[in-house]
Amino acid sequence: MPDSTTAARSDGERGRTEPTDPTDPTGRTGTKPGFSLGQGPGRLLVWLYGVFTVAAASRSIVQMIMDFGRAPLAYVLSAVAAAVYAFITYSLVRGGEGARRAALVCCAAELAGVLVVGTWTLVAPSAFPDATVWSDYGMGYLFIPVILPVTAMIWLRRAKR
Repeated sequence: MPDSTTAARSDGERGRTEPTDPTDPTGRTGTKPGFSLGQGPGRLLVWLYGVFTVAAASRSIVQMIMDFGRAPLAYVLSAVAAAVYAFITYSLVRGGEGARRAALVCCAAELAGVLVVGTWTLVAPSAFPDATVWSDYGMGYLFIPVILPVTAMIWLRRAKR
């Protein structure tokens, strides 16, 4: 019979085995087995958020350097979008319950930003002489900025289970 440090428990959910924790008398590890936010559909979300981080950051940096005075609000909002995308990307890659909750809050804030800025650009287009990532609900980006946070929030809520 193997001792507690070499015994393995079967994980029926994933079909994998993990070493038991020698300090736990029940033989459990005490953590949710093998789930990562960046696996499965989460990997696509990491990729999309990474691409959007680079796209929004590049766009805002170039616009701020080239002609900041033309549309400062639009350029700053694009930089904010890039920061939000970068944080969500980091949270998805990092994984864990704290990162999941932080990403969920950030996705909700992102969706609110897309809806507010999208509505604002339609109601008062003169406030935005140049487009942002979130203008017209992300129409310049095939509406991905409005679809992505909803998809991510669904994934992040499922990941809790």
